[in-house]
Amino acid sequence: MVIEGTLKRLKELNKPFKYIVTAVIMQKNGAGLHTATSCHWDNSCDGNATLRWENKSMYCLVTVFGLAI
Repeated sequence: MVIEGTLKRLKELNKPFKYIVTAVIMQKNGAGLHTATSCHWDNSCDGNATLRWENKSMYCLVTVFGLAI
């Protein structure tokens, strides 16, 4: 639902981009979480954003890549 909702809102922007959305939802239990991303793109028109949200029982990490068409 997180990914589908994010893609729906991005589509409503009517921008000339293709979007890639990833999400990690993890229970807080003392274990570590490490993530990394790497891309080959045009820095003048492509980009990405990551949002981290947490509460007392879970973490949610959402990354969006916007690639110009």
